[in-house]
Amino acid sequence: MFTSLRARLTVLYAGLFGLALLGTALAVYISVSANARGQVERELVSGGAVFDRLWALRARQLTDGATVLSRDFGFREAVATGDAPTVESALDNLRGRLGLDRAMLVGMDGTITGGTGLDEAAASDLWYALDGGATSGVLTIAGAPHQAVAAPILAPELTGWVVFAVRLDQGELSALEKLSSIPLTADVLSHADAGWSTAAGRAADPTVSRFVDAALKTSSGEPRKLDGNEGGAIALAKPLAALGKERSVLVLRYPLALALAPYNSLLLSLVAVGFAGLALLVVGSWLLARSITRPVQALDEAAHRLERGEDALVEIATRDEIGRLAGSFNAMAAGIRDREGRITHMALTDQDTGLPNHRALDQALGLRTTENLWVLVLGIERFGQVRAAVGYSIAAGMVREIGRRAEALAPGCACARLSSERLAMLITATDRAGAEQAADDLLEALSAPVSVEGVTIDVVLTGGLTPVADDHAIAPVERASIALDQARDARLATAVFNADAYGDPASKLTMMSEMLTALDDGAISLHYQPKHDVRAGAITGVEALLRWRHPERGFVRPDLFVELAEETGHIRELTRWTIARALVDQAAMRSAGSDLLVSVNLSGRLVADPVFAGEIIAMISDAGGRLCLEITETAVIGNPTAALEVIDRFRAAGIGVSIDDYGSGLSSLAYLKQIHADELKIDKTFVLGLSESARDALLVKSTIDLAHSLGLKIVAEGVETAEALALLAGMGCDMAQGYFIARPMPMTDLLAFLAPVEVVAAPKRTPRRA
Repeated sequence: MFTSLRARLTVLYAGLFGLALLGTALAVYISVSANARGQVERELVSGGAVFDRLWALRARQLTDGATVLSRDFGFREAVATGDAPTVESALDNLRGRLGLDRAMLVGMDGTITGGTGLDEAAASDLWYALDGGATSGVLTIAGAPHQAVAAPILAPELTGWVVFAVRLDQGELSALEKLSSIPLTADVLSHADAGWSTAAGRAADPTVSRFVDAALKTSSGEPRKLDGNEGGAIALAKPLAALGKERSVLVLRYPLALALAPYNSLLLSLVAVGFAGLALLVVGSWLLARSITRPVQALDEAAHRLERGEDALVEIATRDEIGRLAGSFNAMAAGIRDREGRITHMALTDQDTGLPNHRALDQALGLRTTENLWVLVLGIERFGQVRAAVGYSIAAGMVREIGRRAEALAPGCACARLSSERLAMLITATDRAGAEQAADDLLEALSAPVSVEGVTIDVVLTGGLTPVADDHAIAPVERASIALDQARDARLATAVFNADAYGDPASKLTMMSEMLTALDDGAISLHYQPKHDVRAGAITGVEALLRWRHPERGFVRPDLFVELAEETGHIRELTRWTIARALVDQAAMRSAGSDLLVSVNLSGRLVADPVFAGEIIAMISDAGGRLCLEITETAVIGNPTAALEVIDRFRAAGIGVSIDDYGSGLSSLAYLKQIHADELKIDKTFVLGLSESARDALLVKSTIDLAHSLGLKIVAEGVETAEALALLAGMGCDMAQGYFIARPMPMTDLLAFLAPVEVVAAPKRTPRRA
């Protein structure tokens, strides 16, 4: 949140002090609250005890008056004789004299004389309470609670009860409140069907009602916290005896705010002192943090200068840890400058020759204008042979001497070593002819023999040129290197980069990605060209040929994408797909009644791969297929031992092997002798001119005889006329393949083609050792 160390330190110290202050204030508040609450609780308990004494005193006074009346002879006689006027007169007289609110006579039959405000149910409840022996309690008359006492009238038997009652109004409760040392609030609640109600007859607050219910359930008789609309108070509920069914309770309350009021000044003082201390701490922390962070900030700024490669020196103002850190930083900065200089020199210098390297040349290119600027890459011919003859040290000295010569002939050319046998330099020329002439002159001057450590070495150089300002995706130095390769391929002394000849490698890589997608979506398919058995006069086999119909490129020649697949390593995926597809199609041919041998071309890159050979054998064996793998004779030349072993594994597994394109390349009788194949395919270049060229006919005839002598069958490609087929039959050729027999066709067309044609199944081969 805070990016400044000064702000973080200030906030940290202020926060810690604030937390300590908050904890202190909270502890003080809790202590004060607990103390105030304890004091209020004690006062409430004391107030409850005072009420008990007042209640008992008033009950005794009322009881004395009621007892005097109940024992009066005249009153008892009036009660006994049913003299109601005398009874009422006596009750009224005593009510006025004693200041009673109610004075009544309850007879044994439940009749009430002199009482007002009691309905039939309340009178019945009162009679049952008196009959049960109750003599004192709260009696609700006309909805208001009264303190009532009863005295029995004996004449000599029980004839009734004298009941005196004094209303528990606000005046009575105020007298109780005045007797307490704290300004508490007293109220008597009565419970009826509608709930708890106050002495004034109003419904009690719901919070108070819930508090009373909870207090009566626990019967603890201790003060409790009362929360609600009144802001919180401490309350005490004391159950009161009742003359009737209605319950009554005395509630004493004291607000917590009043209890805490004496402590407010103390709390405010603590808050004021805390905020003052916090303000002082913030100011002090800020000043302290500034004294600490100012040198740290200076170190930070110096570090940024050092990062940008600028000189960074921090002034040492103190001798403490920060001062020692500044001294260490200055020493580190000096060491970094020294090491950076050495590293930069190493990064821009070829370690073997001391000449600038590729990175140094790129820097030089970035500092110069591209107009009329050309890159010339010099290639030292036969460098590998020279290095093998004179050793690495002398060979590196030769390169160093050539670079120094270039610098002397063209000062400021930024001559750099790109690789072991390549140097690059910058030259200026207004046009292509001038650049080529300058390059030829340099090559001629630099091709003089070089003497290193007493050894004289002849130098032969080839050059590649490209303009720096040429609008091309490839970097200028790389274009010049490609131009050098183009010059070597064309056997020229100097060549300018030819973009058309180089092509688009990125497009080729894209084509390989599209090829893998085409294998999945069906854009690549297999077409089959029938192979005609000359002796049997029927189709006995087919050759599987790849076809790719690209949605944008159109028809893609097989030789193009197969060659790219070989170069990029995707030939394995392509070959796996081809064999798997051929096995599926062969099974479909067999189901349609044509058991044909299917020939599949195998890339020379895979012939010497024993692991891939095992995969092919497993695929063919699992599918129960009959395949013939066509390989070129030149595929064996690269690694003849491994290739011949793989071919023997194929034949041992019952897989046919055919030598393809025989005669088109460097045919070797030695390799033909070693390759244990099943058939030999004569290249179509000899078959196409068979009827017109006696020399071609002689070569084909001799090849057929040679193959038969070695136990091989002969397949002639490129048969396009009936005359050619007839000549081949006369020469003893075994199989014919070409447009005269049938063009390559998709699987559905092949099945239709085979239906009316007589098909002879090729004889099955049994696995054998060569």
